[in-house]
Formats: sequence, structure tokens, C-alpha cells
Amino acid sequence: MTISPFAAWMLAQEARALLTRLARVKPFALLEPMLPAAALQPGAQAATERYLVAGRREMRAMVLGFLAWLHGAQAQQASAAEAQRRFTILRLKFNAVLTQFDLFNDVISQRSEHDTGVWLCGLDIVAADALALPGYYEVPPLMCYLDRGVGAAIRRARTRLPGGGESPVAVIRVPRERMVGSGIASSLIHEVGHQASALLDLANSLRPLLQGMQRGGGNAWRLFERWIGEILSDFWSCARLGIAATMGLMGVVSLPRAFMFRLNLDDPHPVPWIRVRLSCAMGQAMYPHPQWARLAALWDAYYPLDGLDSGTRRLFDELLAAMPGFVGLLVDHRPRSLRGRSLKEALGVADRQPAQLAATFRTWRGAPAALYRAPPTLVFAVLGQARANGQITPEEESHLFAKLLTHWALRGALRGATTCAGATADAARMFAVHSRQEPGLTVV
Repeated sequence: MTISPFAAWMLAQEARALLTRLARVKPFALLEPMLPAAALQPGAQAATERYLVAGRREMRAMVLGFLAWLHGAQAQQASAAEAQRRFTILRLKFNAVLTQFDLFNDVISQRSEHDTGVWLCGLDIVAADALALPGYYEVPPLMCYLDRGVGAAIRRARTRLPGGGESPVAVIRVPRERMVGSGIASSLIHEVGHQASALLDLANSLRPLLQGMQRGGGNAWRLFERWIGEILSDFWSCARLGIAATMGLMGVVSLPRAFMFRLNLDDPHPVPWIRVRLSCAMGQAMYPHPQWARLAALWDAYYPLDGLDSGTRRLFDELLAAMPGFVGLLVDHRPRSLRGRSLKEALGVADRQPAQLAATFRTWRGAPAALYRAPPTLVFAVLGQARANGQITPEEESHLFAKLLTHWALRGALRGATTCAGATADAARMFAVHSRQEPGLTVV
């Protein structure tokens, strides 16, 4: 039975209604009020807008194509069921376009929140600095947002979005409860490590080596292979932040004892107790210092292995015994993507040894303006080391990081304005005046 005029009219009305709703989806630049210092980085905003505009343009063409088909000769030979099937597919695609818009809208709408919006822009800059590895890949656009819970997450750039298509940016979810202190960097840069690992193809380059180590039997190397994605991200965080990464990790995975030793083979994360000990071992391998042994002993005191059943205890003993060899393999790994350099060489860990970080902190106490000129990840590493050494309190740390995130956001906004308007001298003078007049630019 061919489609009736009434069925064709109904479907045409529905399709035209889709077009009217699609026309009301505006670019974020026309929707979201925010301070200039809270705005997305230009690359992230442009990539997101281009992607969503292309999706809306494609959707509009599909709707117009359906309407043309509906009023054409082919539809006269089709049934109402066939026309409804085509429209249903069209509506599903329309909802996917809206889902993608809402995904980015949830991220961007926080930029209008007082203080939070500016701090998020500062975190964008921290994330970009943590991901930067000149000469090996191009850093994709990044954007951060806050959400409930204690764990962070990332939707990596160029991974599939709901409804199809690849994400034009990396979207990093940061736990709100970590704002603001050095612990925020541990969560943030762990997620950045997932993006870096994918860009360098680190997990795939390590898996054959880990599989080779399994030939001797035992479960440790098999578990290290299963967990390698998360371990690489913890490694990236530790390489960028030093002891601040491990202390931040301890804050995240400090759970009731019942969860601390539970092995779930479907979970890509290491068992929480082992994860912290791995972080200590990676820190010791990159930054030799007694502080890592002290931190490991503290963790053992928090969660002693006494009382575990014999099978779990044997597994943990096996993991601890294999850990030095595994960490040595990891830090000295030379993937093809690094063109002969090891991971610790490429990440420049020689420049962030504990003694150097402590010396830098002493310098900044005498000349605090230098702190504001330093790379953000170095600042987090220095202040995290100071926190570990008892040289800065949690209250001072939180106050200072709020200032730093605001400073980085303002600096990024002024640089963006300079690029757009060509007002290099005026922006530089504004920035210099702000740096001189900003109250409380002291480390302690």
C-alpha cells in the first residue's frame, strides 16, 4: 500500500518541526555568559564550535533530503511504513546531535560560575602544560569541568562520541571535592596521562614485553599487563609532579579496608593498595629519595597486610616482589614513538628531583614573582614537595593555588586578546600592572 497524502503531510510536518528546533541550537559563543578569563582556550572553543556546526549542517541537509524524497516520485511508490522508518532514523540522528551539544554544554556552562569558571580556565592551562611534549605530537585542545564524586575521568580527543563522530577536544572531568589544592593536579594530570599514552601508543608498545615476562608463570606480570593503561597514567602524573602525585593518589583511593585489597579482574585500575605502592616505586625510580620509603611505610601502617587470607597475601607478596623489575622496565622503556629516548628521559625527570624542587621553593620565598612565571606543572611539583616537607600548610596551599589558577587564566585571556586585537604592548602593560599590584603574592 503506497503512502497516503495524510501520512506524507504528517511526516513532513514532523520533519519541518525538527528543522525549527535545530535552528534554535546556537553556537556557545552566543549562549554562555562568562568572564573573558573564564573562556575556553581559543583552540578548544574553535574545534568544538566547528564540530557542532558541521553536525547541525549535516543534520539540516538530511532533513531537507528527507523532505525532498517525501515530495518526490520515489515516495509515491513507497509505503507509509517505509516513510516512517526513514523519519525514525532521521529523528534518532537528530537526538544524537542534541546529545553531543548537551555534552559540551554541560562542560561550558560551568564557566559562568563565580570563581569556578576562572579556575577551570586555569586548569585548562595546567592540563596543556602537562600534556606538552614538543617534537613528538601536537597537543589537542583540552577543556576541564567539575563533577561530583572523588574520581576524575577523560573523554580523549579523537575518540567516539555518543551518536557517532570523533570528539574534537579532550574533555577532562575533575572532582569538585579536590578544588583547590595540589591534590587537584594529581587527578588532572593522571587523566592527561591517558591522552598522552594514546598519542604515543605506549600501552601497545609495552604489552609484548609484559607478555614475554609472563612465560615464567605467576600472576603478577599478567596483572601488570591488565592494568598497564592506568599505571601509565599514574606514571605520567608522577613524572610531572613528583611526590605530589602520590600524595594526591593516596587521597583518592583511601577507602574502607574492605575495598582496599579487593581484586576485580574487570577493573582496569590496580587494586588500590597496590596502586599506591606502585606510585611510590615509580617515584623512587625517577626521583631517588628516602621520602618514598617513608610514604610506603605510612601506607602500610594505614592498611596493614595482616589479616588477609593466605591466597590474597601470596598474590600481594608476588606483586611486591615483581614490582622493582616492572617499574625498571617501565621507566627505561624506549617506545618507537619517542625515537630512541626512554620515558623518563623524554619527560625530563632529571630536572625535578626533590632537592631541586626544595631549592626552587626557597628561591620563590625570596622572589615570589618568579613562581607566577614558572610552568604550571613545575609550580604544582614545587609546592607539592613543600607540602610533603611540611613547609606550607593546607590553608596556605589552597589560597595560593586559587591565586595561581586565576593568574594563569588571566594570562591566557590577555594573550588571546593580544593575538586577536594586535594590542601587544597594552596587554603586556596590563599583565605587568596586575602582577605588581596583586596582593599576597607570597609563598607563605
